[in-house]
Amino acid sequence: MRLILFVSAWLLCLGSAVAAESPAASTRSGTRLDHILLWGRGIDQATSVMAVRLGFQVRPGHDTDGVANRYIRFSDSSFIELLGITGADPKFDPGMKEDQQALKGGPGSRTFGFRSASLDAIHQSLQASHYAVTPFFSGPDSQKPGWRLFAFDRAPLSSNTFFIDYAAGYAPDQFDPANTDDYRVTREHPNSARELSSIWLVSGDAEADRRQLEKMGYGHAVPVKLSTVGAKGFCVPVGPTALLVLQPDGAGLAEQTMASGGPRILAVSFGVADLERARRWVERGYGRTLAIYRGQSGDSFLAPTQDDLGLSIEFHAMTPGQPACSKANL
Repeated sequence: MRLILFVSAWLLCLGSAVAAESPAASTRSGTRLDHILLWGRGIDQATSVMAVRLGFQVRPGHDTDGVANRYIRFSDSSFIELLGITGADPKFDPGMKEDQQALKGGPGSRTFGFRSASLDAIHQSLQASHYAVTPFFSGPDSQKPGWRLFAFDRAPLSSNTFFIDYAAGYAPDQFDPANTDDYRVTREHPNSARELSSIWLVSGDAEADRRQLEKMGYGHAVPVKLSTVGAKGFCVPVGPTALLVLQPDGAGLAEQTMASGGPRILAVSFGVADLERARRWVERGYGRTLAIYRGQSGDSFLAPTQDDLGLSIEFHAMTPGQPACSKANL
């Protein structure tokens, strides 16, 4: 059974020296953002936008009970899971149904995952902090290496989230995981994307999300103001990645998104090896000129994907070794 079935069902149903670092801080330090679940108007529509207009390589997934998934994987081990309805009478689990109701059957994303090798310690720490966490679940089956995860009976953030880790050798998009050349090629993209660097959440109260993240063990928030989408809030480092918790700041895309659909994932940022190549590809795909601006990850541009995907996609030039949130706009 696909990862989404387990995740979405449980999302709704239920000092100074290293030696002095607390156990909770130590386990959180090995955490990063892993992936988002992105619904399209249909699986072929989402695939076409990602491949033709944006220049990503899309990998096969499965089609079960009228809901199909596909993958876009990156060399930093992160990915996007695309989802689309393929049957006249799809069988939604509760989380899928809630997503579809909130998205009004349109495209968009409301769920993302953290990845950590310290799931047991994080699970225990969150329980001790009185979070309603679920039991652990694993897949794809007990006879093969796969994934383990837990989620929340009550979402602590404005968008749904879960914690996940993967067994060594797990590669659902590969017929032969031992083939290193295939592994490498499936993570190369015509637009030169290499990494998922940040996920942007939008809600009516960025401070509430910041407080929850700090309580969960993810502090060191940096104030940000993003004029490109009309938003302000905080950049919270999560290992090498950044979680932006935002709220509308005047007229702009953030305000429009909240007015039309409420809290959700507003945008996702990807680091690219060749920013001009990525821009040329997206400009051809959308038939318009796109401006470079100085974003929270450096030189960036925003692809006009809101109508197609229900969220925005930002591309930025990679800066090796740059700490998350170090270039956040103050």
